[in-house]
Amino acid sequence: MAQIRIQNVCKEFGPFTAVQSSSFTIEDGEFFMLLGPSGCGKTTTLRMMAGLELPTSGEIFIDGEEVGMKRASQRDIAFVFQMFALYPHMNVRRNISYPLVSQGMKREEVRTRVTEVARILRIEHILDKPVGGLSGGDRQRVALGRAIVRRPKAFFMDEPLGALDAEFREHMAEELRALHDRMGATTVYVTHDQLEAMQMGDKIVVMNHGVVEQFGRPQQIYDWPATKFVAQFIGSPSMNFLDFEGMIGINGNSVDLGGIKVKVPAAREGRAGRLTLGVRPEHVSFRDDAVYRGRVSAVEYLGTTQIVTLATQHGELKARISSARTVREDDLIGLDFDTRTLSLFDAETGKALISEANEGVQGHG
Repeated sequence: MAQIRIQNVCKEFGPFTAVQSSSFTIEDGEFFMLLGPSGCGKTTTLRMMAGLELPTSGEIFIDGEEVGMKRASQRDIAFVFQMFALYPHMNVRRNISYPLVSQGMKREEVRTRVTEVARILRIEHILDKPVGGLSGGDRQRVALGRAIVRRPKAFFMDEPLGALDAEFREHMAEELRALHDRMGATTVYVTHDQLEAMQMGDKIVVMNHGVVEQFGRPQQIYDWPATKFVAQFIGSPSMNFLDFEGMIGINGNSVDLGGIKVKVPAAREGRAGRLTLGVRPEHVSFRDDAVYRGRVSAVEYLGTTQIVTLATQHGELKARISSARTVREDDLIGLDFDTRTLSLFDAETGKALISEANEGVQGHG
């Protein structure tokens, strides 16, 4: 397996820039997620790493070797697509063995590898079945088997679970992560599903409009988003934003919400003007004696929890609270925030002003 390093990679299609000067490193053996909305540049980035697209500028290193201008066949990687791409006239065994047979590998070695991969994927019982009659999950296992059997330096996966229904997709996500852990493979996985990225990834790159917005571990990105976009894209419901005019000092402090002081973690720079306070719904609590208040406009029951939407003087706010608390529309509720978890953003640029609590988080500057 191998470390993969992307250094100032840019991709242009005529006047359109799909990827803008992206840089990050995928360590050997990591399960790495490229996350973002449709059209953000994540698949283009993956295709450049795989050799299916050539970068306009920048460098791509796999296992220490610069491969930016090498063909896909010269990079020793395996690609798994969303739509399986199996050979319909071949059975499962022949689909998995095809890459080895085409390389001229000896028959006994091919048989040994196919048997090993089938055991890992738990598909020994369907090796001699035609692929046409298989379920979507079994077809995806066969596609994975065809990639694994080659023992490449890295696996690249472009939304491989996107064609599955929601329940089975969650099950396959767990299996795919468990498979990665057993193999110790370097895996790069593209998805637009933030829950899938948080569930499976060791590290995540969040992209938007061709720009790497943030790069780090899932919890770091969730707790300390580098931009308003990341804060909004990660989490369900997404982070609340309360806009206000204010000023903070470089040593941090508090913000003024209509005469009410709210403490925030230390800011990395002083700033005056339009600011945005960010708070996750689960970090909002109801307290009868709280000075800052909101009026309930909607209540969504979710079983053990409920999502309560409130109107405040600084914008709409959602709170995730226990369903044991009785809340009705039009109630005026006192609101309290977990001040250790608050984010603060420049309202114009969308960049976070609060220092990350942990090292290793990176955002675009």
